[in-house]
Amino acid sequence: MPDPVPAGPTAVTFGCRLNAYESEVMADLARRAGHTDTVIVNTCAVTKEAERTARRAIRRLRRDRPEARIVVTGCAAQIDPDGFAAMDEVDRVVGNAEKMTPAAWAPDRTERVAVDDIMAVRETAAHLLPGFEQRTRAFLQVQNGCDHRCTFCIIPYGRGNSRSVPIGEIVRQVRGLVAAGTREVVLTGVDLTAYGPDLPGRPTLGQMMRRLLAQVPELPRLRLSSIDVVEIDADLWRLIAEEERLMPHLHLSLQAGDDLILKRMKRRHLRADAIALTKRARRLRPDIVFGADLIAGFPTETEAMFDNTLSIVDACELTYLHVFPYSERPGTPAARMPAVDPGVRKERAVRLRAAGDRRRQAYLADRVGRTEEVLTERGNTGHTRTFAPVRFIDPVPAGVLRQVVIDASTGDSLIARPAAAAA
Repeated sequence: MPDPVPAGPTAVTFGCRLNAYESEVMADLARRAGHTDTVIVNTCAVTKEAERTARRAIRRLRRDRPEARIVVTGCAAQIDPDGFAAMDEVDRVVGNAEKMTPAAWAPDRTERVAVDDIMAVRETAAHLLPGFEQRTRAFLQVQNGCDHRCTFCIIPYGRGNSRSVPIGEIVRQVRGLVAAGTREVVLTGVDLTAYGPDLPGRPTLGQMMRRLLAQVPELPRLRLSSIDVVEIDADLWRLIAEEERLMPHLHLSLQAGDDLILKRMKRRHLRADAIALTKRARRLRPDIVFGADLIAGFPTETEAMFDNTLSIVDACELTYLHVFPYSERPGTPAARMPAVDPGVRKERAVRLRAAGDRRRQAYLADRVGRTEEVLTERGNTGHTRTFAPVRFIDPVPAGVLRQVVIDASTGDSLIARPAAAAA
């Protein structure tokens, strides 16, 4: 009997959607370089607990796969490379700038730590994974890093300063994706609305998107991953109002709904800014739906301050919430502020999630009986233009835009059947 073929490279991912995308790219780079039994652990540094979780996973991986080569990368590894390199279970540590380059995965790269100064990085590339998510939806990184210093966030030290991908390269990548069958492109970045000032001509995010849509007219759907409340430029507002190929779904980096907490977070918006944004967007695009990131139990948060965050869910009519109980991150200013009891943080997070669940369930229930355009995905699932998740009664092929009738809502997703004719 022949010896078993070693497994190809796989990735274990922690943290944000951008990390998930980058993990797929790294696994592809490692595969192309000939790596076999390799596990890439892509870490997150947003909280100290996220780092601890990654360390526990690394130890478990070594127990489960004693022969595998374990490569650790991501934001936590960028910030503390020596700490991860000191783990007996780790074979190699690769920095955030290095991890997305073919050279980092070359077979002759044997150094234990390959981590350079992320703050010295001035450019970023549009990393493309052909056929991502079965050619249905592709995530394209067009920006990386962050120039802001929110008091709770360590990520700029893991990602470096803000830098943008040139428009021509983005257009080239998207054309290739569409030619391969992709029906929706999601633009991603660490601080997406900071796109452009580092490029010649200082294009804004909206200007880049307008040129992208004009030069790739065959792209059916364009979506944004997350945006800052105070950085929507005039061209992006115009696209929200007029461009049907831009999906009516915006995810906002809110974090809180109380002005004093927002100031202590060193955010650049206030409560009124968030409410004004959602009202203006709805005037321009009545079908638009919003998601948001919210932190519960930030240091010094009183019950009255939390009530302001809780009430912004209704004030902004938020449909999709990502709720996080505050977790100290050593090295950040917020970690030195008077802390809220951990039990109170968790209880407030539960209340925020309940408010989000209520609004999401009401929105999905309101879809029942309507005809919606859905992009079909694997597993007989899909998403509407407003990113509502859909499950199909009968099997459907992935990668098709089709009109469906919404028969029911489970509270978490919609149940649908094809309309009389597919798009």
